[in-house]
Amino acid sequence: MLRDPESYARLLERVHDAVLTGLPTPRSPRSVISESWQRSLAAQVDPDEGEAPLIVEQAELNDLRAEHPLAAVLPVLRETLVSIADDAEHMMIVTDADGLILWREGATGVLLSADRVTLTEGTRWSEEAIGTNAMGTSLATGCPVQIYSAEHLVRRYHTWTCAAAPVRDPDTGALVGSIDVSGPLRTVHPAMLALVTATAQLAEGRLRAQLAVRDEKTRRANMRHLTALRGRPGALLSAGGRVLATESCLLPSTVEVRRGGGTVTLPDGRIATVDPLDEGYLLRVATAGSAPRRKLTLEYLTDGAGSTTVDSRDIPFTLRHAELLTLLALHPRGLSAEQLALQLYGEAGNPVTVRAEIHRLRTQLGTGVVQTRPYRLAADIDADFLRVQTAIRQANAHAATRSFHGPLLADSEAPAILQERESLTVQVRQLALNSADPDTLWSFWETSCGADDLEVLDALCAALSRTDPRLAVARAHRTRLL
Repeated sequence: MLRDPESYARLLERVHDAVLTGLPTPRSPRSVISESWQRSLAAQVDPDEGEAPLIVEQAELNDLRAEHPLAAVLPVLRETLVSIADDAEHMMIVTDADGLILWREGATGVLLSADRVTLTEGTRWSEEAIGTNAMGTSLATGCPVQIYSAEHLVRRYHTWTCAAAPVRDPDTGALVGSIDVSGPLRTVHPAMLALVTATAQLAEGRLRAQLAVRDEKTRRANMRHLTALRGRPGALLSAGGRVLATESCLLPSTVEVRRGGGTVTLPDGRIATVDPLDEGYLLRVATAGSAPRRKLTLEYLTDGAGSTTVDSRDIPFTLRHAELLTLLALHPRGLSAEQLALQLYGEAGNPVTVRAEIHRLRTQLGTGVVQTRPYRLAADIDADFLRVQTAIRQANAHAATRSFHGPLLADSEAPAILQERESLTVQVRQLALNSADPDTLWSFWETSCGADDLEVLDALCAALSRTDPRLAVARAHRTRLL
């Protein structure tokens, strides 16, 4: 690639044109590029006319910079990247978590070239706004990435190359922004991605050091509140819910808290009260023993809408939330956002989308149901598809058909749900056929999965006695099918 940058750029141009026109490609784009193009096109980014939108004017930008966490590490970034970027005719760019360019610094000539393609402060460079680019793609994937020439979706950036790495908040793990080095195509260097990645890690290290200092200040300022518990179980928490100090209790490293405090259910079922302090929270464990865990009931094997209940309370739910709950129920040890994205969307899945959906789901279900890191269910689960799975393992045809009232989430097209739906249906069908039991066969035939299955109907007609009134119904339906 780097031995002859111009020839490689021409090859990428042909790949870009072929993919967008649906013609055979001289080679396949990298998977990270192909997936990014799919996301960008789905967001209706125009490859021919796309331009980064100006979101923030200078006056507002100054306020955003002052409040942003990366402002504190900007001197480190300048020391590490700007001089190198100057020498290489590149520029350093720092964005927020939404791809908004907060700072850019570098050689004057490069900055002027960037102005001509709106690569400027105050513009947004998320994939949704301007398509595949190092800043937006690193934020979308959570991984460092280099985008070269025609790997950019929008044509006006094909004369540029860029490398970017995301930066995460050490307190919450959430993305706070990205660090990027961009420049003209002719100046690309193989070490640029490694340099940007190392700089992002250095920035995170500085943020962690600053966090440790803040934590110590918070502990010193609030230790009197913990001492005032006089041995009763409790803890000091950071503003994000991290446990800073404990008294007479064992706790996870992080406790889920709502702004303003209130009552929370700990993962082991204990109830605790969270009181806001000037900075952070005081947690007081209300009971020394374990309180009853919340109960989550999922009825998703049906031809209808199904139901989700928490402690016998019906919860309005979307198909996506039902898919998430199903996958988490099927994986009791938990799944990461990346694993959930793959199972929900396939290779085009975006962990950022999954995290947003999980946040909405947890808000709807309340505390004590969905835990994080990894995402998992902490409630007692009663799910019809889990009951069917157990019956299948026990080869109990009657129990399987008693809970099987239809396909699993019939409207879902998520790859993992499709696979589980087909597996459950096939296995329950075979159990019913093997049983030769009229009640079991009738139960399966009454579902949409068995209604028009001739083999099931033949077995049902053979199993029913001549005096059974259901025989006439089954035979009439069989005749209609034939």
